[in-house]
Amino acid sequence: MSRTIVLASRNVKKTHEVAELLAPAGFTVVPVSQFPDVPEVEEDGDTFAANAAKKATQVAVALGQWVIGEDSGLLVDALDGAPGVYSARYSGPDATDDENNAKLIEDLAGVPLERRGAGYVCSVALSNPAGEVKVAIEGTCRGRILSEARGSGGFGYDPYFLIREFHRTFGELSPLVKQKLSHRARAFSGFIPLLLKIADDFQGQPSSSTSVQR
Repeated sequence: MSRTIVLASRNVKKTHEVAELLAPAGFTVVPVSQFPDVPEVEEDGDTFAANAAKKATQVAVALGQWVIGEDSGLLVDALDGAPGVYSARYSGPDATDDENNAKLIEDLAGVPLERRGAGYVCSVALSNPAGEVKVAIEGTCRGRILSEARGSGGFGYDPYFLIREFHRTFGELSPLVKQKLSHRARAFSGFIPLLLKIADDFQGQPSSSTSVQR
């Protein structure tokens, strides 16, 4: 039997990735975009974890349902951790992936490959209908930023994010491989067992909180 759970995201590609990660655990993911009366959550936290928690709790209260909040992005060593929590709007409030990537490559102009180390970070939070975070977890993945895009898969900065062990970018790797290696996959690999532990509470009382760093 599949349980339905809301994801506080309107990003179609992100929703698809999360849905694929949760499907084997018996969950069907519904994006918040299916609830037009729920207002946009302002992602003004100074960490990915803060934004994930804010999205989860605000949407959960608005819907009266259990909700997953997720926030993720790229931290580049040579840019002192930028774009960080501004990854989705690095080149402006309504930036496209192409615009963000163009700014990233421009900002890294002249930086040699060996100094282009970067990390993807994914924070996941689960809120009960009362707006209380019951699970919080984070996953990371290290790589390097290339000067030219490779591959058309994934989204965001994926075509520029090189996984050194595979000599491929996330844009080149298959979805099945990415589901094992990515920051999102690593976060959800820890999140899912905790979610399953309290899944019965979806129709009952809130469980105790769980916070994990991966």
